[in-house]
Amino acid sequence: MVSTKNVAATSLKQSGGVAFSSPSGLGLDSSAVRAAMVRKLAAQGIASEAVLQAMGEVERHRFVDSALVNQAYEDTSLPIGLGQTISKPNVVARMLELLLEGQALPLGRVLEIGTGCGYQAAVLSRLCKEVYSVERLQGLHDKAKANLRHFRIPNLHLLFGDGMLGFPTGAPYAGIVSAAGGDAVPQAWIDQLAVGGRIVAPTSVGGRGGQNLVILEKTPHGVAETVLEAVQFVPLKSGIG
Repeated sequence: MVSTKNVAATSLKQSGGVAFSSPSGLGLDSSAVRAAMVRKLAAQGIASEAVLQAMGEVERHRFVDSALVNQAYEDTSLPIGLGQTISKPNVVARMLELLLEGQALPLGRVLEIGTGCGYQAAVLSRLCKEVYSVERLQGLHDKAKANLRHFRIPNLHLLFGDGMLGFPTGAPYAGIVSAAGGDAVPQAWIDQLAVGGRIVAPTSVGGRGGQNLVILEKTPHGVAETVLEAVQFVPLKSGIG
């Protein structure tokens, strides 16, 4: 078990390779349902074949509540409890495409801030050598563990703790992606990012009150920032709950 003063970790491991279930079956278990979602993502401008393949392999319906399962493959965010949501498939794919842009695959060690129900972490695990995912809400951390148990992913580590602190034990990271937005990217994330790595996160820009997707790229000479489209994410908060 990995641990720090503020973070407890649970690794979902088994011997051998990643044990995702086969894309077959009927109804929401059918690969055809996920293939339709992937076609829509491609039509919306997602160009990364690796991201599209990963999105098509992970069964999103396993991460939503039973009352909402029929909406699992629609391009919409859905509530997952405790005031949090699972992001729209297009938003997940967009952020991961930005994270991977120009990088060799699989990407190295990656930190995810805001595990939520575990869906994006599962997709990330198909694209990266190792994923550390931090969740500050105990209820969602437990839900993600339950959701991901089916997949038995050996390179994914779920962490309970304050995501604003990152996870220094796993640093440096080739990439950091956040599912919550604050006024600024925490300095701890920048400190834990490897040179050549990038952070993709929603951030308030220019004091306007809204959020934009922001890319921070760490170079030997400093950090370069790129501000992209407006988005709406849950607020980034400190502490655990």
